[in-house]
Amino acid sequence: MRRCLTIGIALTALCAATTLAHARPPTVMNSPGYERRLQESRKALGESQTTAPANAPLAKPKHSKKKQPN
Repeated sequence: MRRCLTIGIALTALCAATTLAHARPPTVMNSPGYERRLQESRKALGESQTTAPANAPLAKPKHSKKKQPN
């Protein structure tokens, strides 16, 4: 009985280890061209002059109706 338990635990550990080795989404990739374009676009965004947003109108607080006691 002890031998079956040991084998079962070993198989479970092996399956868990192989599953965790590939635990990443399929969209993750190493692409030097993509990384370069991403860095260029971030650099261009950092160099651009940003203007402060105009004063946005403030929303008035909403008053809830008070419940009347019966």
